[in-house]
Amino acid sequence: MHTSKVQNPETPIEKTPKLNDRDIINDFLATEKYMTDGYSTALNEASNHTFYENLLQIFTETQNQQRHLYNLMFKNGWYSLEKADQQQIDQAVQQFTGYLNQFPAN
Repeated sequence: MHTSKVQNPETPIEKTPKLNDRDIINDFLATEKYMTDGYSTALNEASNHTFYENLLQIFTETQNQQRHLYNLMFKNGWYSLEKADQQQIDQAVQQFTGYLNQFPAN
C-alpha cells in the first residue's frame, strides 16, 4: 500500500473528553500561527523604524516558538504532512520559474 502521508509514530495519549498534551500543544501552535500572520501584516504597514525593529524581534520570537511547537507535534506523530507527487513538484517549479522570468536579469 502506497501512502502519501509523512508522519512519525504517534505518541500514545489518553483519549478522554479532557484536554491532553496533544490538544494543548495543537492549540498553542494554532495561536502562534495566527499571531505570526498578524505580526507579518503589521510589519508590512509599520512606518516608524524603531517600532518596526521591535515588532520584527517579537515576530521572530513568535515564529521560532511556532516552529518549536510544530517540531514537537511532528516528532510525536501528532502532525502529518502530505507527500507531493512528481507532477505537483513539476507544476510548482514551472509556476515559480514563470514568476522569476517576469523580473529583468541584472
